[in-house]
Amino acid sequence: MSVIDLRTLREDPDRLRASQRARGEDDSVVDTLLDLDGRRRSALASFESLRAEQKTMGKSVSKASGEEKTALLNRAKDLAAQVKALEAEAEKLAAELDEVLQTVPNIVEEGAPQGGEDDYVVLEEIGEKRAFDFEPRDHLELGELLGAIDMERGAKVSGSRFFFLKGVGARLQLGLLNMAMQQAVEAGFTPMITPVLVKPEAMQGTGFHVAHDKEIYRLPDDDLYLVGTSEVPLAAYHADEILDGSALPYRYAGWSSCFRREAGSYGKDTRGIIRVHQFDKVEMFSYCRPEDAHEEHLRLLAWEKEMLAKIEVPYRIIDTAAGDLGTSAARKYDCEAWIPTQGRYRELTSTSNCTDFQARRLGVRFRDSGGKPQHVATLNGTLATTRWIVAILENHQQADGSVVVPKALRPYVGLDVLEPAK
Repeated sequence: MSVIDLRTLREDPDRLRASQRARGEDDSVVDTLLDLDGRRRSALASFESLRAEQKTMGKSVSKASGEEKTALLNRAKDLAAQVKALEAEAEKLAAELDEVLQTVPNIVEEGAPQGGEDDYVVLEEIGEKRAFDFEPRDHLELGELLGAIDMERGAKVSGSRFFFLKGVGARLQLGLLNMAMQQAVEAGFTPMITPVLVKPEAMQGTGFHVAHDKEIYRLPDDDLYLVGTSEVPLAAYHADEILDGSALPYRYAGWSSCFRREAGSYGKDTRGIIRVHQFDKVEMFSYCRPEDAHEEHLRLLAWEKEMLAKIEVPYRIIDTAAGDLGTSAARKYDCEAWIPTQGRYRELTSTSNCTDFQARRLGVRFRDSGGKPQHVATLNGTLATTRWIVAILENHQQADGSVVVPKALRPYVGLDVLEPAK
């Protein structure tokens, strides 16, 4: 299961070295990979050469007699032992190479900013930040006033970072996700309601390290994992298949609940529904030709912008720095909405170009014009999530605690204004 294209590694090792450095990762892994690949290929070549000799000798032995036959049989015995040893060596080196490859993230797309979490580049700011003539309430206070969010009973039933959406809160989420799905369908996406439990090979194949990722919930008795995004089942949907190249891109919109342990976020965003263990999401997923992936990425971003325009909140688009990219992403754009009570932008959507990284792990290919199988590129992008409720409530609140529903969302929610609960 090659993860990084070995041909790219051999022909342009400096590209992977530069990518590793941009991510803040160790670039000496490139020398390790080249050494293992070279030794594996050498062992394979010797194995194939001796196996060819072995086949030729088999014919000679059948024709020989006497001492010549004995000598040939002894030589054949030696050859068989050498062939077996070389085959074992090639297999051992292939396993070592694959193990190291599994630790190497995708090659960063040229043009992505270098550095870590704070080294993003702001590409665009859209919409005016609202000037309030009253003290704005935060989303949880509003959610409680509206009878929309119940954190207390969420904690009672399930523990911290769980919640109930009730009444207008439930209607708001359903309206939002239905609006996202409707937009996706109109753009030609196939709507999908996906499994939320997946096998380890689906999780691993998408680019998550099941053994080391502390974000992932695991059901050990079943050897299944709860997904943190429907990207996982959608990426694995066509695993080990050859797609119709003339029909690409294949575009899916997945609706699912998502589960994240939020390990390492102790003390962060403990108030409200910004950082929680369970939420719902509509996710775009695209399979396309590798040469079309850059443009497809910009299309996914444009669809995200179209959705954000419908909820009428100020937001910005950032180009995420290489050191803050996930394992499988070569480039990622985030759309972050302005949250008035926090005085800062918070992520609402992200879209990633994973080039052929996931497809190599999952064995998803298409036939090119010459009929030769090639790996596809895969991309994903958020179209709406539970977290959007935070931005909607805070940006559209009124002095009396009511919240004006954005115009485009009204037909889906069935209300123009969310009124405080009596």
